[in-house]
Amino acid sequence: MNHTAFLFPGQGSQAVGMGASLVNVPEARAIFEQANRLLQRDFSALMWQGPTDQLNETVNTQPALFIHSLAAWSAWRQQRPAFVAGHSLGELSAMAAAGALSFEDGLALVCLRGQLMQRAGQENPGGMAAILGLEIPALEEVCAQASQGGEVVQVANDNCPGQVVISGHRAALERAMTAAKAAGAKRALPLAVSIAAHSPLMDTIQAEWNKAVDAAHFQQPQIPVISNVHALPLTDAAALRADLKAQMQSRVRWTESVRFLADRGVTEFVEVGSGTVLGGLVKRIVTGALTRPLGTLADFEAQ
Repeated sequence: MNHTAFLFPGQGSQAVGMGASLVNVPEARAIFEQANRLLQRDFSALMWQGPTDQLNETVNTQPALFIHSLAAWSAWRQQRPAFVAGHSLGELSAMAAAGALSFEDGLALVCLRGQLMQRAGQENPGGMAAILGLEIPALEEVCAQASQGGEVVQVANDNCPGQVVISGHRAALERAMTAAKAAGAKRALPLAVSIAAHSPLMDTIQAEWNKAVDAAHFQQPQIPVISNVHALPLTDAAALRADLKAQMQSRVRWTESVRFLADRGVTEFVEVGSGTVLGGLVKRIVTGALTRPLGTLADFEAQ
């Protein structure tokens, strides 16, 4: 039995130099070159050399993460995993890795996603905050009480026990942070973002996103993809589309997703692409889980 799941990171895992060590691996180099052709610019240079502030712009971060993850995936020549899953933006990487979406169509969707989310942040400004040490039910109650007068805040990312991100209008976010600390949270930390991802503030771009998802060619994935929205496997094109649409304003159920995988016998979690953020979360969700990165040449050589 295959006990491995491959995980694909989302925004926050980017760093200057991402993917550079894979350039001499033919399969990975082909992905970087294809991305440069499709984007009609030397996008690899931005990933490998920066500058950091430009790489950290949502419109650049999202395609950079997708490209790095797919480059690493393409270089992988060993047994395919039993499942794939991606955190937020990483769900598109997971779908492409599973063969449900071509690299070209996936990159086009990722680029549009970044553009739309950045525009939503300009049209409907908001923010996000990490809440540490408060259980989900208590935090849901805090958010419900802090949502007032048309200003909303909600749970955006259930990352792992004790680490949850909330998202919404600035004023509601401030109220929720204060109330969360009063309710027993250890810390409430505003994140350095100008968008309120996975919240109703994304509604201004939802229709345009839905149209793009409907126009893209999806097919049945060759590997089950775990849904961000429902923490269950997606096994056909209709389900993939529905999840990508709903994900824009819905909670990323990462804790539930990892527990689902563990319950299905997964004991090893491989983080494909940039950083080790997801591996750290997995260790806090599943006691004794094995985690390893797969994003640099050294990671491949360590196999």
